[in-house]
Amino acid sequence: MTEKTILVIGTYDTKDDELGFLADVIRGQGGRVLTMDVSVLGDPSKPCDYSKHDVAQEGGSSIAAAIASGDENRAMQIMAAGTALLAARLNSEGAFDGMIVLGGTMGTDLALDVCSALPLGVPKYIVSTVSFSPLIPAERLAADTQMILWAGGLYGLNSVCKASLSQAAGAVLGAARAVQKPDPDKPMIGMTSLGTSALKYVIPLKPALEERGYEVAVFHATGMGGRAFESLAGQGAFACVFDFCTQELGNHIHGSNISAGADRLTNAGQNGTPQIVAPGCYDLVDIVGWQPLPGKWSDHPSHEHNRLLTSVVLNAAERIAVAQAHCTQLASAKAPVEVLLPELGLGEWDREGADLHDADGLATFLAALEGGLPPQVKAHRLDCHINDAGFADKALEIFDDWRAKNLV
Repeated sequence: MTEKTILVIGTYDTKDDELGFLADVIRGQGGRVLTMDVSVLGDPSKPCDYSKHDVAQEGGSSIAAAIASGDENRAMQIMAAGTALLAARLNSEGAFDGMIVLGGTMGTDLALDVCSALPLGVPKYIVSTVSFSPLIPAERLAADTQMILWAGGLYGLNSVCKASLSQAAGAVLGAARAVQKPDPDKPMIGMTSLGTSALKYVIPLKPALEERGYEVAVFHATGMGGRAFESLAGQGAFACVFDFCTQELGNHIHGSNISAGADRLTNAGQNGTPQIVAPGCYDLVDIVGWQPLPGKWSDHPSHEHNRLLTSVVLNAAERIAVAQAHCTQLASAKAPVEVLLPELGLGEWDREGADLHDADGLATFLAALEGGLPPQVKAHRLDCHINDAGFADKALEIFDDWRAKNLV
C-alpha cells in the first residue's frame, strides 16, 4: 500500500508542541507529514515545509502586510486566504492525501476556509476548541468536514488533549488510506429527498437511473444535506439534478435555522446543469424540535417528527411566499428546467385523508408557482401524488427525452 501524506496546518509559533505531537502520531502510524505554518508574529522551533511567508505570498500578500494591518482578525484573514489557495494548489499537484488543522477560534476560522477550498473526497479534519459550537455557521462547513473537540489543550500538552489529538491524527490518516473518491468518469444524478415516511419517489427512480448508467446521490434535505447538494451542483458534479424536495427554501425564507442557505435552488441552473424540479414538502417549515416553538408558529398545526425535528404547516399566504421564492431562484437557470406539479399532494402527510392534507392550500400554492415561473421554465401538472408511480414515470420521461437530445 502506498503510504499517505497528511498536511498539518496551524500556528507553529504558539502551538508548536501540539502540532508536533500530531505529526509524531501520524508518523508513528506509518504516515508522512507536510507542515504548514500560518503564524503571523512568531516562528516555529524548526522550519516547516511551507512557511508563513509562503502562505502569505500565495494569497498575494506578505507577513509584513499582515502585521501592518494592526488587527489580528485582518491578519488572520490574510493568512486564511493564502492557506486556502496554497492547500488547493498542493492538492491539485497530488502533494498530500489528507489535511488536518489545529486551532482555537482563530485557527478554526482559517480551517473552515481551507476545507471549503478542497474537493469532496479529500479527508479534512479540524481539531478545535469550538467544535460543534453555534459559533460555527452551517454554511461554512464543507460537505465532508470532520471535527473533533480539542479538550483541555489551550496551553500545552497533557493527557486530556493528547487523547483528542491522537484520535484526530489516526482518523485523518485512516481516512486518507480508506477514502474512495467520487468517480469522475461516471455521470452522477443529484437528487434531494427526505426519509420514505414523507417522500418515496427514490424507491423507483434510483434503480431506474442506475439501469441507464448513472450514479445517483440522494441528499437529505434537512439543511446540511441541501448545502452539500448546492455545493456540488456549483462545482458541476452532476449531469442532471432531480431536485424533488425543495422544502429547505421555505425553511430559509420563513426564518428557520434548518436552512440550506440563500442560494438553494440556484447552483445547478447557474452552472448549466439541467434540472427536473418538484416542490416536495413545500407546505412544511422544519424547526429545531428541542427548542421552544417560536411564537410566530403558535397557531399553526405541527408534526413532531422526532425529538430533534418539528414541522410546522404553512398557511395560504406563507405558501404563496414559498411559491414566489421558487420562481425567483429558478429564473437564473442557464440550462433546461422542467417543474413537476402533482395535484394530489407533495408529501405523504399531504395525501387526501392524511393529518396535514390541505386541498385548498395545495391548490393555492400550485397556482402561484405555475403562474410565476419564468417563460423558459416548463411546468407539468400531474394528476397524481408525488409518491405515486405516475410522478416517477414523468420524471424519467423528461430525463430520457433530454438524453435523446444529448442534454445530459
